[in-house]
Amino acid sequence: MKNILFLISIVFITSCSERREPREMRTVHTEGNRITTAKTKKELIEKGYEIFDYIDQETGNTILMQKYFIAFLKNGENRSQTKTVSDSLQKLHMEHLQRMFDKGYADISGPFDADGDIRGITIYNVPTLEIADSLANLDPMVNAGRLKVEVHPWLAAKGSTLR
Repeated sequence: MKNILFLISIVFITSCSERREPREMRTVHTEGNRITTAKTKKELIEKGYEIFDYIDQETGNTILMQKYFIAFLKNGENRSQTKTVSDSLQKLHMEHLQRMFDKGYADISGPFDADGDIRGITIYNVPTLEIADSLANLDPMVNAGRLKVEVHPWLAAKGSTLR
């Protein structure tokens, strides 16, 4: 009986809560209290980024799209290192990924939850494929041959987030 009352209470509370509409994806470049897409576009173009406007057919909203680069980290040819060497490479790998994030080159990184050929990804926020490939290949795991990199262009709304 207590469980039923608990469930009814939870349903009541959640049904009475205010529903929030999904956030509109937009550029997060503020000037005072005003968001300015024009300034963001100008800065991105000057830095060599590829961007374009996408018009949402349902809402009519203009969404600023940007080209990013996804680096797929795959099993390399040399995976026979000792546990000590492998652990050391893992530590250096994590430091590399943190450095890429701290310097603003990478937006998100993470492993896959399976033991397949593709071990993880990093999304690079840089102007060109060559830069993304170069940064990804600086990874100590790649240099040791434990991982190899495959980089692909990817388009996403500027300022979009995971939810």
